[in-house]
Amino acid sequence: MAFRKAVVFCSAAGGLDPKYDKAAREVVRALHAYGWGLVSGGSFRGLMGSLSDEMYRLGGEHIGVIPRFMEGLEYPHLTEIIWTDTMSERKERMREGTSAAIVLPGGIGSLDEIVETHVLRKLGRYDGLLLALNLDGFYDPLKNLLHHYEAHGMLEARDRELIVFVDTVEELAEYLK
Repeated sequence: MAFRKAVVFCSAAGGLDPKYDKAAREVVRALHAYGWGLVSGGSFRGLMGSLSDEMYRLGGEHIGVIPRFMEGLEYPHLTEIIWTDTMSERKERMREGTSAAIVLPGGIGSLDEIVETHVLRKLGRYDGLLLALNLDGFYDPLKNLLHHYEAHGMLEARDRELIVFVDTVEELAEYLK
């Protein structure tokens, strides 16, 4: 069993640019190389499926957290499945016991997860790292929004900096060492 666990939030959508799949697999390889276990949404779809395939291929620890209404979408080779009743409970259980939250490019669900985790860090309710893979500037609009909030006094610089934006998997891996 891995000493540390990281939750990875990402898209479950199919048909994405292959660069996102490549990055997801590279993130899993970095996690595994540095002795981290993986916690994810546990689905076989989209980037979640890529995470799952790669961690299974490497033989690492992978916990999937899935709401009961999504039964049937779970990856078949998870180390452990945790069933929840709601999406809110899912996010809470996904972060539980992790030392890092990594957000890959994703849709509205990933946006929800990064914002909620950011708020929890600000409130001292999550003490892990919060890393966003800003592949090809994917999260530049979010970075700009946070700067906008800061410029209008709605967010302090120290709170904006609770999200670490990294441009490459190699840069992200430096935080996992």
